[in-house]
Amino acid sequence: MQLSTLVATSGTVAATRSRTAKVAELAALLREAVLSGSREVTLVTAFLSGRVPHGRLGVGYRTLATLPPPADTASLTVADVDAAFTTLATAAGPGSVAVRRDALTQLFEAATADERDFLAGLVTGEVRQGALDGVMQLAVAEAAGVPLEAVRRAAMLAGRLDEIAPVAMSEGEAGLNAISLQVLRPVSPMLASSATSISEAFAGEGPWDIGRKLDGIRIQAHKHGSKVRVFTRSLDNITDRLPEVVEVIAALPANSLVVDGEAIALRPDGRPEPFQITGARTASTKDPAQLRAQTPLTTYLFDLLHLDGRSLLDEPLTTRLDLLGTLAMPANTVESVVTDDPTIAEAFFADQLAAGHEGVVIKSLTSPYAAGRRGGAWVKVKPRHTLDLVVLAVERGSGRRRGTLSNIHLGARSGDGFVMLGKTFKGMTDEMLAWQTTRFTELATSDDGWVVTVRPEQVVEIAFDGLQRSSRYPGGLALRFARVLRYRDDKTAAQADTLEAVRSLAGAAGPFDPAAPD
Repeated sequence: MQLSTLVATSGTVAATRSRTAKVAELAALLREAVLSGSREVTLVTAFLSGRVPHGRLGVGYRTLATLPPPADTASLTVADVDAAFTTLATAAGPGSVAVRRDALTQLFEAATADERDFLAGLVTGEVRQGALDGVMQLAVAEAAGVPLEAVRRAAMLAGRLDEIAPVAMSEGEAGLNAISLQVLRPVSPMLASSATSISEAFAGEGPWDIGRKLDGIRIQAHKHGSKVRVFTRSLDNITDRLPEVVEVIAALPANSLVVDGEAIALRPDGRPEPFQITGARTASTKDPAQLRAQTPLTTYLFDLLHLDGRSLLDEPLTTRLDLLGTLAMPANTVESVVTDDPTIAEAFFADQLAAGHEGVVIKSLTSPYAAGRRGGAWVKVKPRHTLDLVVLAVERGSGRRRGTLSNIHLGARSGDGFVMLGKTFKGMTDEMLAWQTTRFTELATSDDGWVVTVRPEQVVEIAFDGLQRSSRYPGGLALRFARVLRYRDDKTAAQADTLEAVRSLAGAAGPFDPAAPD
């Protein structure tokens, strides 16, 4: 299949608001992809879902800004992209930098302007055409002539929609129904929706299981005989990096099981380390024994998906928790209470915050394990932090946001100037993008072709989940999961929050030392 065909479909899908029309376009493309084989179906499904199935490519905005001009005519195929992405993901050792650079340059040299926009959005996670997993599941079901629920369940159990799309197209409903939970193969984790308060989360009939929300990394651990595998939320295999987690799972009294949980670094007093400490430990590929000695991880388990040949996905939470309680030591289970009393829930929530944790997760005791789904059965409650910051610069958009000024650089007041704390494009509506493109063009003081520096005048209200130490920014801090709430035309830059105020927030988790290492 020509890449231009896929990109044209993406553009058509982005231009329509009709879900039915989107699904029809995507289904037609999948039927065409079948003619080129199962690999093509996998790639088309993944790319149009905004996902690169090759793993991490290591390509950022700066790299894309230095590429040569686009081609005048379309010549690339989806297979060409597959080959280039495979090189980017697998090149290693001496000379790999040059190999990766050449592969990326050759790919983008051969791409037309529209193809480059799509590829740039794909590698940076900014494919925004309204065709992510939900719509693509509908498209696969329509293209294959199978029930949507069969597609959804198979995708959950296999971990990814693009992996089961070829099965749906070639083997139909029977092939999808044959896909089951397999120990040592990760499944998509169940996700929680969000609420701003305990009262908002208490919907429907209780009682509920109210558990501590840990700020670690989500793990899904599998055991089959002497084999143990540990996967991340994104289904990456990190078994070799976490020997102490492997030991906990290996010691569980079962021949085969699948458990859901968190791994987290704790301080000597039992309070959680900042997320970046846990994140850096689990992301590092250095000697695991040395890392374990420097930053030990504690394993907490909160759900059981499979036990000795029995799938528990459709069992109620109460059953899964009871069975988990017979396997795991109390030190490795998440603290929780079962109640329908808001007063008890509020007190438990306050206790978790006081202990340095993120908040709580409220779970329906009758709910099955809805792998890969986010719904009302699990609801997380965290306090929302906000800051009024000043826009210092803005980056040019790519993909769907081409032609706009998109990713904003955020700064806090410090003395007579401003100190950058991070960037974000999250939370921006189309109307907001249009407004800020005009606004920041008016405030521009310099433009290097990618980043537009602006006069520090515009205040923006930012919500964020937390703060972490950072050597990247001079203030020593960075925002976590920052997103735009609104622009504040009622405030001047002189009324924005100060770096001192931001540091006081960070200090709530312990003394802040900007000179401390990450």
